[in-house]
Amino acid sequence: MLFFQQLRGELHKLYARPRSWMGYGAFLIMEALILFVYKLDGSQRHMRGLMERNGLEFGTYYSSLTITLTIMLISMFLLGSIFFALVAGDIVAKESEDGNLRMVFARPVSRLRLLLVKYAAVSIYTLSFTFFVGISSYVMAVLALGRDGGLFVMAAHMKVIAAYPDWWEGASRLLVAAAGLGVSMLTLSSLAFMFSCFKIKPAAATIMTLTFLFVDLVLQGFPFFKPYESYFITWRMSAWVFFLEHHRSWPKLFKAYTFLIGLDVALFTAGWAAFRARDFKT
Repeated sequence: MLFFQQLRGELHKLYARPRSWMGYGAFLIMEALILFVYKLDGSQRHMRGLMERNGLEFGTYYSSLTITLTIMLISMFLLGSIFFALVAGDIVAKESEDGNLRMVFARPVSRLRLLLVKYAAVSIYTLSFTFFVGISSYVMAVLALGRDGGLFVMAAHMKVIAAYPDWWEGASRLLVAAAGLGVSMLTLSSLAFMFSCFKIKPAAATIMTLTFLFVDLVLQGFPFFKPYESYFITWRMSAWVFFLEHHRSWPKLFKAYTFLIGLDVALFTAGWAAFRARDFKT
């Protein structure tokens, strides 16, 4: 019970910071912008051609579910990575910079427990933010296009193409995929959390996280590395789209998420080892 009381206090501190709410506003603006673009005639012609080339009816699959998935594919990694890195890179480093940790350690609390509470808060923020993006995208898409329609999936970089004409099946697939996306983005937050445990400024932790991920993403795009793309972290993080395949490959999903969860544990352990060796008394 004491752990959950401490977690509630940590969540209160986390959501009291302006940068924790900036991402919500930024994504609402991004969602409105993407919806506006996809309502234009040129965008609809492009979507019509894409669907008809795959033997699908435009009227059925140009829907709120398809647009919701499109928003998640376009914006979640690029824009979401910025705000996850900001929040997770700030949660330890900012308190260290402000001198709050010296007061915290005046009480009989272990460093491991302190980091566990903070990491749990970051995890809750990451998962809840991912579902917020999915739900808000869908609500805005319903207001623009209506509720009816199926789900059209096309993620060329992961070689996934699928179509679900029934709304319930498409919605359930999208919900499971959103949960997978949340777990994938938790790796990004774990990386920023690890850097936040080092003796560096909060901005430096954020920049190092984004640099690491974007270098990984850029190298993955080189033709020379194409045979090895499955070894890149950003490719493993994109494995959430495999939940949208008609026939889910559970061994492939298990391999991807075992790697990501193992990496999360390793990143937390590395951060704890660095944090444990730091001197906050002098």
